[in-house]
Amino acid sequence: MKISTRNVVKGKVLKVEIGAINAEVVLEVAPGVELTGIITKASAESLGLAEGSEAYALIKASDIMFGVD
Repeated sequence: MKISTRNVVKGKVLKVEIGAINAEVVLEVAPGVELTGIITKASAESLGLAEGSEAYALIKASDIMFGVD
């Protein structure tokens, strides 16, 4: 797999909740560290995402914001 995205994190799929249109995917990238993302239902099915399988999170963001109280 060759991609241009620089922020790629490999992990284990902990949960896939498929809704009518979208799917919520939870990926464990390190012990106790989880990433959650929303993708289309069709994409989740096409990728064959299932609990226990390995997957990559490809993160593309043009802005990062921080805040404090």
